Amino acid sequence: MSLLPQFVFLVIGFVLLIKGADYFVEGASLIASKFGIPQIVIGLTIVACGTSAPEAAVSISAAFKGTVGITVGNIVGSNIMNILLILGITAIVAKVPIKEGTVKVEMPFVIVISGVLLVLGLIQGDLSRIDGAIMWIFFLGFFGYLIHLTRKDPVEDEIPHLVPMWKMIVYTIGGLIAIVWGSDITVDAATEIAKALHVTDRIIGLTVVAFGTSLPELVTSVTAAMKGKTEIAVGNIVGSNIFNILFVVGTVALIHPIPFSMQFVPDLMVAIFAAVILWVLSIRDRELTKGNGTVMLLCYVAYIIQLVLR
Repeated sequence: MSLLPQFVFLVIGFVLLIKGADYFVEGASLIASKFGIPQIVIGLTIVACGTSAPEAAVSISAAFKGTVGITVGNIVGSNIMNILLILGITAIVAKVPIKEGTVKVEMPFVIVISGVLLVLGLIQGDLSRIDGAIMWIFFLGFFGYLIHLTRKDPVEDEIPHLVPMWKMIVYTIGGLIAIVWGSDITVDAATEIAKALHVTDRIIGLTVVAFGTSLPELVTSVTAAMKGKTEIAVGNIVGSNIFNILFVVGTVALIHPIPFSMQFVPDLMVAIFAAVILWVLSIRDRELTKGNGTVMLLCYVAYIIQLVLR
């Protein structure tokens, strides 16, 4: 079978991802400014939920089919990649300042809910509907905090008044569609290429598919950082991790109890460790530098090596 069509699809996928992220970040930023919403809040909500759409769709669809065994591993692996790989790359591309509120509230919250997920899973060996309800209570509480944040620190910008509202919405929704579609095309093409080169399914899952499902977060965060919208870049990753645990796992558990294998424990410990690393680096410098990004990438490489050897 010729690989040329797959390489063409790969290029098309990357173009959709890059241009989609460009318009998505621009549209979300304009909407935030028009309504006086801080950039960090947009990053933690619209952008985070949008870039996590592939994970949410796959996990919730699996729940309705009764095949929820992969949910925890999928979400935990995505969260590790979000922090160590994606924020690591973003920090290397551009220096990423961190707001005080992010250091004091949002990053510790990621650590806490990751620990809650671990404890709930260990207590009874699965995540029940009650556990799902607990996660949703955390999720609603977090949204209450975001509403408080918006009222406390409104912003105003003259530029959004020069751009029609319909154009902002088209940018945001159109960009998001392009990101999700581009991610899907890229993963499918990369998987076909890997199979043609006789790479095993396990390695494909650990590398191509895992990376592909996190491509929306990657291109959105890097694009935001390059545009100087660093609060969106950080909010995207922190918000995605919160959304993945509380909304995705919580919703799936409400639909169908999720089995919790002891094999998840080391990965959850790494997810907590990654969140702690991000928090410590942010406390010390109040920004992520190229050096910080390099440390995070090296940690991710070490994780992948032990995962392959495990």
